[in-house]
Amino acid sequence: MSVIILGIETSCDETSAAVLADGVELRSNVIASQVDIHKKFGGVVPEVASRKHLENLHPVILEALAQAGVTPGELSAVAVTYGPGLVGALLVGVAAAKAMAYALDIPLIGVNHLEGHIAANFLVRPDLEFPLLCLVVSGGHSDLVYLPHRGDYRLLGRTRDDAAGEAFDKVARALGLDYPGGPLIDQLAQQGDPRAVQFPLAFLEEGSLDFSFSGLKSAVLNYLNRAAMLNQEINRADLAAGFQRAVVEVLVEKTMLAAQKTGVKTIMLAGGVAANRGLRELLQARAAAAGCRVVLPPLHLCTDNAAMIACAGYYKYLRGDFAPLTLNAVPSLTLGQDKY
Repeated sequence: MSVIILGIETSCDETSAAVLADGVELRSNVIASQVDIHKKFGGVVPEVASRKHLENLHPVILEALAQAGVTPGELSAVAVTYGPGLVGALLVGVAAAKAMAYALDIPLIGVNHLEGHIAANFLVRPDLEFPLLCLVVSGGHSDLVYLPHRGDYRLLGRTRDDAAGEAFDKVARALGLDYPGGPLIDQLAQQGDPRAVQFPLAFLEEGSLDFSFSGLKSAVLNYLNRAAMLNQEINRADLAAGFQRAVVEVLVEKTMLAAQKTGVKTIMLAGGVAANRGLRELLQARAAAAGCRVVLPPLHLCTDNAAMIACAGYYKYLRGDFAPLTLNAVPSLTLGQDKY
């Protein structure tokens, strides 16, 4: 008998529900995006996001079930993101999942949002052998995670200030680009010379696997301000290419250092910034030179979605790792530290 998981994701500004059978058969993955709503503000407004989740979640769940050809009574469990994220947004998804689990008398599974991003790789490569190394890069996170076994997450390095995706969005805003800025910076960078404008590479102290992008962001803003004061025209494509190179070089260099320290030969990429073309290409090239292979999630599974939450939930279901109906949102949830 198939294990059918309904996944729910509402951690930020995407309302999503997905139905996954046996960990690999994705029967539906419905996403209601709020990008156009938040674009006018230049970023996500938490209160607005929460209200839109309230409006969208019920029809999104119904659509996911309809596309999958599954009735609520056929569900094995409900998996939901309960952190990290925006507390109001998380609460919408958690409340809906708890209500469904109670009404249907099926297990409730709490999923860490970052665990979901990592699990996106298992949707396309369920046969991956451990140990594994994963670089998780998104708007709020830049983490290097070592996975000796399934469900065992050991944080090797993390951002000390701005995450990579956050830096991309802030620089894009300074360049007058729309929100979300990361994909637009990536597109612009393809047209520029990454060596034309040199920005500092923040490697921190020797051997560190942590990240820091606040200094790089400040360097870009200073460059723009200086050009404005001198009434100098800037080449936006060259600037974008130089900025992206400074981010990607550090991300890849530290990932390869982590692979060397752990002896891992398979590296996974996860998170919204995992869709960045420059990052994907450089990581693959450096890994191949070191005798490692890289697993990349498809682009539609890099950004927030419920399919990845359902996949993470499936493996927790197999372990009997269920949450109580008292499950609450934990906006600052740490990977590997479930707080039921």
